[in-house]
Amino acid sequence: MAKLELNIPDLTLPDGNKIPQIGYGTGTAWYKKKGDTSKDKALVEAIQTAIKVGYTHLDGAETYGTESELGEAISKSKVPREKLFVTTKVTDNIQDIPGAIDASLKKLGLKYVDLYLLHEPFFANGKEAELQQKWAQMEEVVAAGKAKSIGVSNFLRPDLDAILKTAKVRPAINQIELHPYLQHGNLLDFHKSKDIKVAAYGPLLPLTKFKGGPLDPLLVSLAKKYAVTEGEILLRWIIDQGVVAVTTSSKEQRLSDYLRVFTFDLTPKELEQITETGAQHHARGFWNHKFADTDKS
Repeated sequence: MAKLELNIPDLTLPDGNKIPQIGYGTGTAWYKKKGDTSKDKALVEAIQTAIKVGYTHLDGAETYGTESELGEAISKSKVPREKLFVTTKVTDNIQDIPGAIDASLKKLGLKYVDLYLLHEPFFANGKEAELQQKWAQMEEVVAAGKAKSIGVSNFLRPDLDAILKTAKVRPAINQIELHPYLQHGNLLDFHKSKDIKVAAYGPLLPLTKFKGGPLDPLLVSLAKKYAVTEGEILLRWIIDQGVVAVTTSSKEQRLSDYLRVFTFDLTPKELEQITETGAQHHARGFWNHKFADTDKS
């Protein structure tokens, strides 16, 4: 299949660095069990395919156990390093962030990552001082040149408020589960007020995990209107909010189709319909053990 000829738009982060607005994720379906050090050749091939069809933003994490595969695929792609945007995250080795970034870089075969994230705030058990201490260590990673930008993932407003009190470097981005069935109240507005960008993981969950919800007929109708897939409608809803979409697949055709999201626009009314219809149903795909079933934060 030929690479889809289009330019994937960038978002400018608060520090001036740019991030492609769609990324290929190496977690979720690819996630390994703890202690599994085997090489997933299918993942290496899938990442190579993603790069071939046009994805330059590659999203990983130490806890996925897939950094070695990501590194191998990057090496085999022969794409110049500066043409790629590579993200990884720290949580398993949160007690030693300097050691964690070095271990990740070794597995990735890179001298730096474009974005390094605190994977979750739960390690701190709500203790502001602990969040602030770890954020200070993230700032040291940037100062050492091992990450161009730093940010967070799965943070809510209280977590962000805590690190903003002492931060010398503002979090560039917060990567959260985001889709029409989990809109997080006014959290996106809070990010805008603090000049923190947002990335969405799990943007296709209404299709892949929560089929049968109130969105189904609307997605079918809009997909037919624009001659695209229902998944592309969901990705367009994410992107039209100025959010980075992180998704995955092992299928070349599907990955190529997702990039068509940049060839059409939903109307403001259609975006509002998706938002309002999605708000009628609440579903969370990840971290359910941390939130009550009715918690929409």
